[in-house]
Amino acid sequence: MNIYVGNISWGTTEDDLRQAFEEFGSVTSVNIITDRDTGRSKGFAFVEMEDAADAETAIAAMDGNSVDGRNLRVNEARPKTDRPKRF
Repeated sequence: MNIYVGNISWGTTEDDLRQAFEEFGSVTSVNIITDRDTGRSKGFAFVEMEDAADAETAIAAMDGNSVDGRNLRVNEARPKTDRPKRF
């Protein structure tokens, strides 16, 4: 199951998130979204967990929790929608 993690600190690393979510089960991947021009974090990430029940437990436990001084917004990730091209 893919989990959206918002409001992360710019200093939070993928290892920090992996460690926080591994308390609830096996983490398949962690991907912090970065700005393509600056390489700086955009303040959100996606964590993929192997087991859906573990992911639900992690979402319930981590939503609103503080990591690196920021209260996280955690929920199930929604599928990406097609956006119109910008020129």
